Amino acid sequence: MIFGWTGKIAQIDLSKKICEIENISFSILEKFIGGRGLCGYFLKKSINYHWADHEMPVLMFTGPLVNTLSPTSGRMTIMSVSPLTNTIGDSSVGGTLGAAIKKAGFDGLIIKGRSEDLTGIEINDYKITFVSAKNLAGKTTTQTSLALKGRGAIAAIGPAAENGVLFSNVIVDNHFAAGRNGLGLVFAQKNLKYITVKGTGKTPVYDRSALKKARDDILRLVSASPAVMGEFGISKFGTGALYDLMDARHMMPTDNFRKSRFEFADSMNAHAYKKKYNPESTGCAGCHIRCKKKADNGSGIPEFETMSHFSALIGNKDIETVFYANKICNEAGMDTISAASTIACYMEIFEKQLTPDQVCTVLKDIVSQTGEGKKLGLGSARFAKLMGKPHLSMSVKKQELSAYDPRGAYGMALSFALSTRGGCHLRAYPVSHEILRKPVATDRFTFSGKARIIKIGEDLNAVIDSLTACKFIFFAASIEEYAKVFSAVTGIKISGHNLLYTGERICYNERIMNSKRGFTKDDDDLPLRFFAKDNRSDDKVVPISREEFLYTREKYYKIRGLDTNGMPVHKTVLKLNLED
Repeated sequence: MIFGWTGKIAQIDLSKKICEIENISFSILEKFIGGRGLCGYFLKKSINYHWADHEMPVLMFTGPLVNTLSPTSGRMTIMSVSPLTNTIGDSSVGGTLGAAIKKAGFDGLIIKGRSEDLTGIEINDYKITFVSAKNLAGKTTTQTSLALKGRGAIAAIGPAAENGVLFSNVIVDNHFAAGRNGLGLVFAQKNLKYITVKGTGKTPVYDRSALKKARDDILRLVSASPAVMGEFGISKFGTGALYDLMDARHMMPTDNFRKSRFEFADSMNAHAYKKKYNPESTGCAGCHIRCKKKADNGSGIPEFETMSHFSALIGNKDIETVFYANKICNEAGMDTISAASTIACYMEIFEKQLTPDQVCTVLKDIVSQTGEGKKLGLGSARFAKLMGKPHLSMSVKKQELSAYDPRGAYGMALSFALSTRGGCHLRAYPVSHEILRKPVATDRFTFSGKARIIKIGEDLNAVIDSLTACKFIFFAASIEEYAKVFSAVTGIKISGHNLLYTGERICYNERIMNSKRGFTKDDDDLPLRFFAKDNRSDDKVVPISREEFLYTREKYYKIRGLDTNGMPVHKTVLKLNLED
């Protein structure tokens, strides 16, 4: 008997309107765990297809801890090839969808093909039905969710994806964004408007008493963590708790990363949102941290990245504009980080400042793909290139950078450049040790030791995304505590060290896939702005030494087991029990 996993996946073909239920071998489950790991394993078989090809799958996988008592066990991964970056494109997303898929009897769904008409997939335990979604064409994510009320967990796209925006999202349960890589557009290309899932199954657990003890140990650690549960922590203020800290550390991306502090930060922080909107807490299935915040009218309070980019990055000092911009993006199913970054790039290119009304008008134009919005919907890298100023896009591998100035934390600089899904702070999440000092503090203004630290951080977060769990809980707990949870659920005796080895395999598999899509070390780089001297008055943060950056990148390649061009080598492939 398998514990933790169901051992089954649903292979869904939208072209033929058929579904086949297949078993996953236990050896594959052991090697890739679930979530991001299993998504990567199955995506590799189709990695040479274009993202819009009918044979390119959308993969949605849970992990062995989902639908158990494991802390923060409600997450899952959605993956395909990214329309925005051409890299592997994945997103860890919360809500109830992961638990619902598991309860329905599946570890994951693999969706291929393309429906002739706009379609929904409805899953109720093992029954999978294809339903016409013509009546939902052009509907917002909220309108779609209301129309599907009572049918279980919901993953849906909005008009941004239907109209072809390259950074469109999949929205789960109307509040949780599977963001960054344009996965909503992959749904739209398949004429897939939504997926609903209901289930009644239970996940078998190997040792419930051991799981309860391991859970209690983690909850005790979390309760003592100021960063998570403290008076000014994430549980109280959401991810917006980071806003003041980033500004104080001279890491607040301002005016398209030309500055690193925002003079109006005091009136645009999480405290200001709490005072103005009186938010209530909510969260993902199986999570007690409840970092999601909703206003008293039900609208979502912006996350830190959105809060920062729609204020400092575009020079906006009106809090209502940030709130409304967040609502426009979520209703349309559009990535807030890429949307704000592309607007910031547009503003710098044309040397103009947008009023609050103009910000919202531009966002709506991007959603509808009208006027200038049609070009902006391509993302900042393509837009800047069209305008003859590619250097003004603050992106890596065509994905816009999130709300951390890399000049203020060198581990973050390296992490942005090396991420397999484009400019992403979450792959290694060096904020934890460089800024929050968890598990231990590291010097943020040095590259010393950072090559190995970033490699280990990537391996760790690959495991977290595969189990699947929330990164925030690792501000308090460690991989050793989760190894005990994993062992209690699955019956597989494993150490934290061996889980990290699995994370290394998952990361290397992603490197293999990106290499097959033509990516080399030239793509593992930052915009030149971060290495150049400028006229900023901020003397706290200086340009990054390009020589030190390139030297550390070379060290990372060696530690990761890549060649000097950042490409996979057969020796490491064999060591990690992978295929070239």
